[in-house]
Amino acid sequence: MSASPHSAPSRHFDVIVIGGGAAGMMCAARAGQRGRRVLVIDHATKLAEKIRISGGGRCNFTNLEVGIGNYLSRNPQFCRSALSRYTPGNFIELVNRHGIAWHEREHGQLFCDDSAQDIIDMLRAECDDGQVSWAMPCKLEGIERGDGDEARFLLDTSHGRFSCQSLVVATGGLAIPKIGASPLGYRIAEQFGLPVVAPKPALVPLTLPPEELAIYKELAGMAFDAVAECGAGRFRENLLFTHRGLSGPVILQVSSYWQARDYGGGDGGSQITINLFPTEDVRQWLAEHARGKALLGNLLAERLPRRFAHAWCDERGWNRPANQFNPRELDAVATALQGWQISPDGTLGYAKAEVTLGGVDTRSLSSKTMEAREVPGLYFIGEVMDVTGHLGGYNFQWAWASGHAAGLVA
Repeated sequence: MSASPHSAPSRHFDVIVIGGGAAGMMCAARAGQRGRRVLVIDHATKLAEKIRISGGGRCNFTNLEVGIGNYLSRNPQFCRSALSRYTPGNFIELVNRHGIAWHEREHGQLFCDDSAQDIIDMLRAECDDGQVSWAMPCKLEGIERGDGDEARFLLDTSHGRFSCQSLVVATGGLAIPKIGASPLGYRIAEQFGLPVVAPKPALVPLTLPPEELAIYKELAGMAFDAVAECGAGRFRENLLFTHRGLSGPVILQVSSYWQARDYGGGDGGSQITINLFPTEDVRQWLAEHARGKALLGNLLAERLPRRFAHAWCDERGWNRPANQFNPRELDAVATALQGWQISPDGTLGYAKAEVTLGGVDTRSLSSKTMEAREVPGLYFIGEVMDVTGHLGGYNFQWAWASGHAAGLVA
């Protein structure tokens, strides 16, 4: 993609947005529709690849239930303002106006009926309405301070030098490097003196230490319903065993809190607690079967996958007939079933992560405008910031909300 269809002859713009993803296009469209002269710079050859591959190609573009409790940040109140001023309902109105068919799945998640490309095309059309100019693929080679309010920033790129009054950084995080993720946004923040919370993979599968993996490695591909907790994070969805450890939606969700265990005031812990009986009073259930002769593993196989039930019991030396357990031992079984403790030893990294935990410290930004407090005209939006949503459309909603907030003022 070249700099068409709206290439301005001038090298100066009111607003330059670095990054043509979800947040970047939302911001560019809003600023352009206000009458600002906007240029979007992106190093990729294809527009918004992360949108295109999201949600299995159908883009989980928002969630009906969005609140600050769905986000992790060292500054947990920061996202409140933007989320309240651009809600899921606002984005749904935009989707409907463009005639995009969508449907709701479990937990309030909204997806396109047809393709994630519909969302990309919608955002591109919104940018066209604002006469936004494009430079793609375009490599950013350096940024300097300008010499006045009209040209606060000078950008050297593979397309030459550009200048602007407002510079918006929408470069995303480090997740999914194969589609171009890079630390560029963090470097820009550091260049201008803004602190960065050390990034980590989030919404990511977890690995188990060798001694635990040896017990469960034969279960790869097995999944079942469970509740997982770590710190302030508590979720109920499917848990999936892999050749390296654990995955599935419930593990992806809780992984962000496990990653936040040393998050400078975060609520994470070194262990994850899993409730294997999320819908039942396990003590009552065990009491009803305590006089039977069935092996505990066979008994648990009525509620859990058989191979897992036996492996779990074998690990603890509990695979004997139920009627051989005394009341104290049955109580220990119940406690373990509702509080299975696992201690991951790592993650599968950015290649398998959905998003990035950490980023530009929001305590240095305005929660209303996303502008750097000490650097007039410099804005950060979307995943590059230290705001990380739960799985289920929350990160896209943050992209729309933060992009909209900056687009109204940049």
